[in-house]
Amino acid sequence: MLNRISRKASSFTESVIREMSRQALLYGAVNLSQGFPDFPAPNDIKQAACDAINADINQYAITWGAKRFREAIAAKTKWHLGLEIDPDREVVVTCGSTEAMIATMLAVINPGDEVIVFEPYYENYGPDAILSDAVVRYVTLYPPTTDRPEWHFDPQELRSTFNDKTKAIIITTPHNPTGKVFSREELRFIADLCIEHDVLALTDEIYEHIWYPDPARNIQHVSLATIEGMRDRTVTINSLSKTYSVTGWRVGYAIAAPDLINGIRQVHDFLTVGAAAPLQEAGVYALNLPQNYYDHLQQEYRTRRDYLLGVLEEAGFKCFKPDGAYYIMTDITKFGFENDIEFTKHLVRDIGVAVVPGSSFYRKPELGAQQVRFCYCKRDETLHAAAEKLLKLR
Repeated sequence: MLNRISRKASSFTESVIREMSRQALLYGAVNLSQGFPDFPAPNDIKQAACDAINADINQYAITWGAKRFREAIAAKTKWHLGLEIDPDREVVVTCGSTEAMIATMLAVINPGDEVIVFEPYYENYGPDAILSDAVVRYVTLYPPTTDRPEWHFDPQELRSTFNDKTKAIIITTPHNPTGKVFSREELRFIADLCIEHDVLALTDEIYEHIWYPDPARNIQHVSLATIEGMRDRTVTINSLSKTYSVTGWRVGYAIAAPDLINGIRQVHDFLTVGAAAPLQEAGVYALNLPQNYYDHLQQEYRTRRDYLLGVLEEAGFKCFKPDGAYYIMTDITKFGFENDIEFTKHLVRDIGVAVVPGSSFYRKPELGAQQVRFCYCKRDETLHAAAEKLLKLR
């Protein structure tokens, strides 16, 4: 019988992260796998969406984004990042940051172009590369050590990956799954390589407000587009999802130079037509929230992080303390399981907690075979329920 599925679609599997959410439902386990909050979005943001619907903002917005929303993106980008952007020529609104990334890759990649990805990586980047006919070159992020308290890369390894075929590098900061926040010095090094080799940078910055100050280290979110020489060669990708706890709204955006945005808009137009009109209007409200909203968000997540770190360490995990985002990568060697897949099966079926196997974040499964990722964007009650179960591992 003729194979009716394309080679591209046949070459990648379903999402491991979303499969673990299904496993959590199947076994009645506490879901610390998929990165969505199980607490309500802020009431005023929800009300803004209801008001927009009731005001009959229910038809197509302009394909590349409602004007008011694009103007709100430009205004927030100015006060938060210090970048002046043209809302009419340098922004496209998409169905989540996920679409922003694939639309960007389809817009800039030609078959055989190489794209550099740091591993461990967010699982969508592999299928994105296949769909856009890109060749992926991986650079390893190494776990923290006594001498290096953060996930780090080998500068020479990264340098050797750049060549005449390199079209783009993907950077996620703060980073999923490790929680790494790329430093200004690291970004300067990456920027110099991009400029030297005429390479684009595609930056996923959806966790831009979720990072944790450390008096001993200069932890802060730096957008690569703000580094000298990178303004016109960076596509900055973001969304409402994480900052405003509305992952189901699927409203994202990309910011870039006009020639890049024109290409992304063309792909986006025929990929999804446009993001939800009333939710873009609610986004206008969200993007105008004051600084204390973001300060409170940061503190709330820091409290959750510190609580779950304590639980995991007491349960016997070796934890890699995140500087940003809302995930904790852990080493499970101490538990004596053959690999992360067997461990996560045991955890969800017998202990009652769903997590993500580390191997799903690596090109070669063996690199993450003794790692699992926990997510802590959850209610206190959820984290306490998980703690009660996890402490059975002692």
